[in-house]
Amino acid sequence: MDILAETYPLLGSRLPKLALAELPTPVTKHRLSLATGSYNVAVKHDEATSPLYGGNKVRKLEYLLQRAIDRGATRVATFGAVGSNHALATAMHARSIGLNCTCFLGHQRHTPKIPITLNMHRELGTEIVRFGHDVNPLPLFRRYLQNRNVWVIPAGGTCWLGSIGFVNAGLELANQIATGLIPKPMRIYMAAGTTGSVAGLALGLAAAGLESEIHAVQVADDPFGSEKKLHRLVAKMQSILVRMDPSFAADGWQDRLIWRDNFLAGGYARVDDETVNAVRLAADQLDLELETTYTGKAMAALLQDLLARRDRVGPCLFWNTFNAQPLPVSADRPATRTGIADAFLRYYEG
Repeated sequence: MDILAETYPLLGSRLPKLALAELPTPVTKHRLSLATGSYNVAVKHDEATSPLYGGNKVRKLEYLLQRAIDRGATRVATFGAVGSNHALATAMHARSIGLNCTCFLGHQRHTPKIPITLNMHRELGTEIVRFGHDVNPLPLFRRYLQNRNVWVIPAGGTCWLGSIGFVNAGLELANQIATGLIPKPMRIYMAAGTTGSVAGLALGLAAAGLESEIHAVQVADDPFGSEKKLHRLVAKMQSILVRMDPSFAADGWQDRLIWRDNFLAGGYARVDDETVNAVRLAADQLDLELETTYTGKAMAALLQDLLARRDRVGPCLFWNTFNAQPLPVSADRPATRTGIADAFLRYYEG
């Protein structure tokens, strides 16, 4: 399903994409019981975007990997932390269409999923390169990017082209609301890492005329995630889409965006009790598997608002951006170092 192309055929012709995702993703209605009462909460299930590897990154990769193919690339390269969902999603979906993948990865706070992520990269044959603020990037770029027929995808897939995937998602959600699958939410809660998903969603909802607030819950440190970066990206996307198709109208998105920076818990991948409790409650009452780096923090924001505002908060929607597909590897330390940078072996130590 490509509702953007159906609504704006000119954009569809100028923005080709792969069919990686199974769209539309489902929406479900729930009644959430808290100490202060019972509340209506809907869930948008982007964990189900793909049976290979789901989550929000797949919507972006439909456009980004198509562009790589159109430019004749035989390899893609991207960036992220060592446990990056984006880097793994890129590697898995690139492999599925016959492209090689290089991932420039940096250190992060340890989480239990990092060994599994590294082992999956190893299984895929991902070329893993140690990256970060203490590494001189120029020699690495010369070695791994020059003369290798590489298409570079930015961290998080966040650029105007990748974020078009969530313009499509905003139109998709508006259609599900219009057909009565869920009531129109007063607020939509989404984790904001590199901000691309939220940026596209804001533009898509504005184009659909849906006035729901989008609460962008910061989960990445500045400068990777910031309100200024978010607004700059939405404005750039709007300008490009209007140039491509003057019939595209999405004014008023600024009034819909609410930046929430009080759930970062001290930094990327850091955890506090609010986040842990939110993950537990989502499992118990919403049958959702969340994690503590992204989606748990967005759920913590939703719960805090319900507990604080009580009856003044109308129907809410939680956008689940976490992959739900299990990976066919363990967290065990591999017998050999093949495929894993020496600097990352410490993540197997627990």
